[in-house]
Amino acid sequence: MTDKSDTAFRTISEAAEEIGVPAHVLRFWETRFSMLQPLKRAGGRRYYRPVDMSLLRQIKALLHDDGMTIRGAQLALTGKGVAAKEPAPPAPAPLPAAMATRPGPDRQALIAIRNRLAAALAT
Repeated sequence: MTDKSDTAFRTISEAAEEIGVPAHVLRFWETRFSMLQPLKRAGGRRYYRPVDMSLLRQIKALLHDDGMTIRGAQLALTGKGVAAKEPAPPAPAPLPAAMATRPGPDRQALIAIRNRLAAALAT
């Protein structure tokens, strides 16, 4: 991280280092998030203002930490997204006793897959 003050403008490389993503990711985010508009000087050199840095942190948190899609993050930032996480779906029903007693590696693999899918859907 640089030793600049919080109010200083940052170049794309400084912003990328501070946010923790490569510079090309910041350029991509500019194409997908219209509210992200760093100052551009002659030659196209970008300067990120403190408000841009705050927005970059929000975008990174939504995409990387919360696991949102680009579209989901766009909606969340514009206030049209889901305000709170939806409740988790109900747990899968237990297997019938006849199926639970059948041994076999295929059955165990299927149970493991089912459990992973249920956990993925719950998040």
